[in-house]
Amino acid sequence: MTTTVEPVSPTPAAPEVVVVRSRRVACDGVGGALGHPRVWLEMGDEPFVECGYCDRRFVLASHETPEDERLAPGVYEGAGGH
Repeated sequence: MTTTVEPVSPTPAAPEVVVVRSRRVACDGVGGALGHPRVWLEMGDEPFVECGYCDRRFVLASHETPEDERLAPGVYEGAGGH
């Protein structure tokens, strides 16, 4: 009997990718009863950061775009958020 081992991806894909304009973002999931406590995340030297609760990946935009809460509910950018 021969066993075949499937190659495993080194990093699984994030469940949701959100493009942001700031290296500091806050995430509270989808908000409300389906969300999680609001946490502030810092990218540091990397161009992305992942939320430890919901695994959303926040990726730094290559250019500035207007912030729109309707495009990424539960995401707050910058030092003060909204």
